[in-house]
Amino acid sequence: MEFFCYHRDRAGSLALREALNDEHLAYMDRFASGMIARGPTTTDDGATLTGSVHVLDLPGPEAARAFAFDEPNYQAGAYRDVLLRRWRNTLGRTMWDYAGGPEGDPRYLVLGLGWQGAGEPGVPSAGQDGLVAGLVAMGPLLSDDGAAVLGAAALVEAAGAADARRVLVADDYAVVEVHDWSFGGRPAAGS
Repeated sequence: MEFFCYHRDRAGSLALREALNDEHLAYMDRFASGMIARGPTTTDDGATLTGSVHVLDLPGPEAARAFAFDEPNYQAGAYRDVLLRRWRNTLGRTMWDYAGGPEGDPRYLVLGLGWQGAGEPGVPSAGQDGLVAGLVAMGPLLSDDGAAVLGAAALVEAAGAADARRVLVADDYAVVEVHDWSFGGRPAAGS
């Protein structure tokens, strides 16, 4: 089962995050074979961490909760909250398979919360100003049993935040958030 996990930083926790970085990386190494995407979110200028994204394949909901809440930064109080949802890998690849590579245009996490659309969120059409080419990862956020669509999460390479935001149709969500994001961690095993 695939899961989307977004730990949002508590204000003033940067020093704690920096102190725990080696422990965080070692913890994540345990999950490397199932990693689909990962990396930090930051302020617009990239100077301050604001969160940590992990998209990965795990045995089930219990394993996902253990992953999210046993994480060293969470245990130490660096995070203010956690968004943990089942997810479906619409693109069928990892971020390391993304043809754009780790350098290029800025990257963003685009979250659509409170799904109000019909069916499931889909991949933008190829005619949407190259947004399809800039998709690193994308998928619906699902209920625990996987039956209900609750939103969508996309990792996007785009010229700017406004362009990245267009990957989700605004009217389909109660709220759409855009966060600066970058590739993080070490490559998944075998990539």
